[in-house]
Amino acid sequence: MDNEGELYRRACKLFNIDSEQVHIWDLFGQTKLALISNENNISLDAEKQMGEDILLELQVDGIWQDGNIGLSNGNGSVGNELALVPVETSRSEPSLAGGLTLSNGTFRSSSPDLSVAHPLSSSLRNLDGIGSSGVTAGPLGLTGLHNLGNTCFMNSALQCLVHTPKLVEYFLEDYSKEINRQNPLGMDGELALAFGDLLRKLWAPGRTPIAPRAFKAKLARFAPQFSGYNQHDSQELLAFLLDGLHEDLNRVKHKPYIESKDADGRPDEEVAEEYWENHKARNDSIIVDLCQGQFKSTLVCPICNKISVTFDPFMYLSLPLPSTMTRTMTVTVFSTDGTAPPKPYTVTVPKQGKCKDLVKAVSVACSLRNDEKLLMAEIYNHKIIRFLEDPFDPLSPIRDDQYLAAYRLCQEESPLLEFMHRKEEDYFSTQSTGYWKPFGTPLITRLQDDVHTGADLQAKFQMLLAPLLRPKNLSSFTQMNIAKENGHKVEAGEDVQMEDLNDQLSISNGTLDDDFESLLNDDEKTIPNGHSGCPLPSELSFQLILTDERGTNKEGFLKPDDPVLIPRSCRRLQVLVYWPEKMLDKYDTHLLDTLSEVLKFGFATKRVSQEPISLYACLEAFLNEEPLGPEDMWYCPSCKEHRQASKKLDLWRLPEILVVHLKRFSYSRFIKNKLETFVNFPTHDLDLTNYVAGKNGPCQSNIYELYAVSNHYGSMGGGHYTAYVNLIEENGWYNFDDSHVSPVSEDRIKTSAAYVLFYRRVKPEDHSAKNGGLFTS
Repeated sequence: MDNEGELYRRACKLFNIDSEQVHIWDLFGQTKLALISNENNISLDAEKQMGEDILLELQVDGIWQDGNIGLSNGNGSVGNELALVPVETSRSEPSLAGGLTLSNGTFRSSSPDLSVAHPLSSSLRNLDGIGSSGVTAGPLGLTGLHNLGNTCFMNSALQCLVHTPKLVEYFLEDYSKEINRQNPLGMDGELALAFGDLLRKLWAPGRTPIAPRAFKAKLARFAPQFSGYNQHDSQELLAFLLDGLHEDLNRVKHKPYIESKDADGRPDEEVAEEYWENHKARNDSIIVDLCQGQFKSTLVCPICNKISVTFDPFMYLSLPLPSTMTRTMTVTVFSTDGTAPPKPYTVTVPKQGKCKDLVKAVSVACSLRNDEKLLMAEIYNHKIIRFLEDPFDPLSPIRDDQYLAAYRLCQEESPLLEFMHRKEEDYFSTQSTGYWKPFGTPLITRLQDDVHTGADLQAKFQMLLAPLLRPKNLSSFTQMNIAKENGHKVEAGEDVQMEDLNDQLSISNGTLDDDFESLLNDDEKTIPNGHSGCPLPSELSFQLILTDERGTNKEGFLKPDDPVLIPRSCRRLQVLVYWPEKMLDKYDTHLLDTLSEVLKFGFATKRVSQEPISLYACLEAFLNEEPLGPEDMWYCPSCKEHRQASKKLDLWRLPEILVVHLKRFSYSRFIKNKLETFVNFPTHDLDLTNYVAGKNGPCQSNIYELYAVSNHYGSMGGGHYTAYVNLIEENGWYNFDDSHVSPVSEDRIKTSAAYVLFYRRVKPEDHSAKNGGLFTS
């Protein structure tokens, strides 16, 4: 255990002063003080534990503070006269760690009357000649944090915050008067005190890693989501911590009620200033001073064009990576003239896009001709359940596990002819009964004046099937195409595939009795049959039954010469097609039965190398106008209804400290994913001038410099967090990996692991001097 004589010798050696210039005070519960004599050799109280505090008083220019020691009411914060110093005891080599008030590496008394530079600044910056005490020589602020068990997310965020320059100055000085214990939104000042105590220890001389157990305990008490030892998100912790520190340090003790006024045509500058003053009247803290800026938010109603403009504060920018602003969708395109087989196309559309965005993207992908149009349809259980005909319908309700088909139709407006497929399947090993099962994707074409009989319908259907012919039937396919090109018209009853009608299965009559017809009203029905297989007509290769949107069958199987009557009001004529086994062998129905999902799970989770993007591109994606999601509908005061308005954000007022969160983690109904996209962010001269709609003030610039980065390595639900920090006075970067701290070159700061970026505003004179220096020899 250290004794008084050793402490005095250590202090004198640490600061290179005589013993007459230092007083060491012992604290008892941080409420009582006793001057420790340097003449006796009485040991400190054996009950004093590691991490408790003493006071170190230094004589400045021959002046003592008249013994007037000031502490706040038991909260452990520093008064206006002395610096609070934690004691670290060791069984081997005793050590002193100083938590002194620092300004640019220079010691200052906390008293406003004695805030003068002191010759000890060189000792604090270099700490040379202290090797015998166990204190490592080097700059301050290089103390690591022990990992308490999956707390690397906390360590990373903390190291970035405790190296924020003006925040360091604030917590190293006396901030006790600003603690707000009356704020119901705060934490009785305890979070601010715990953070301040941890910051002081991290800025004390020495590099012995600290275990932040006390801080984590406070965190778990006020934010139970961070209790335990599970991995969490460093940005979520950062958001809670900034908000909690603000409420604990809010200078406003009683928040007034202020009702926002409409703009009513007033200039943006006037309205923005009014919003900001109203915000400051309720929220005024060091966090607001440093970290809060202001958005201009513009909402436009899509129905009445009502415009709403508000100016809202922000604590940080959560920027989407451009890939998170879009979604990948796969659509299978079908020809409607029998010229091409079905083919899937994968396109990229806005995540909050409309149907017109999908149609446009697929049209480009499939090289749609000018005389064609795409009809998009949603397929479920081998049926078309709806057409996506409204160009302004949102895409967000379409799930990744759904199926979409697009039909290439001619531009002319005429009714649609839809063919739905059925095939026979046996029940287990019983051959006497069977059922007709739906399969494949419906085929569509235009219903023109050339359809008058059952044979005309079959000709249309076989024309659509032509690309599906198996190789052994390609000669027949070629004959049909040649006949079409030469203007040959297929006569009623003629089989365009040149098949011998005698080979077709037959039944004695071509109509169904009432009982049998009723059995076909549903998709799958058992068909009693005295002969093997299901009953089939004798005159057509396929068995066709007219139906409607409700699935109601009309009459029975069509004969070649049966008339097809089309009502004038008909918009879509639906036909059930019953495939005999021979036709299933003749055509490759696999192409009909393998519709691609909108997005396959494996494709979504597969990591693909992506092109690097710039931080400016992320900012532009964030500021782009976009429609609100269905879950974020806006209540239009003019329409008196909730509308899916379009929203546009602009930066209006920028903060001193700009925190930028890169949204690397994406969530959907089925998957969670992390984007490993490399974001090229500036370490110097981040210029936001072109993105700021308002004016920051005559003496404020829009140029920023990077000083810290919170990194995440690995995948969702795991991985590891570290931090890169630039010690501004040393002009050097360091890697904080929990308890390990090591130098790192600036060219290694930019990685695809960068998750949260911390920028500080550069003063106009500093930026001008730097730019001027580029042109000097």
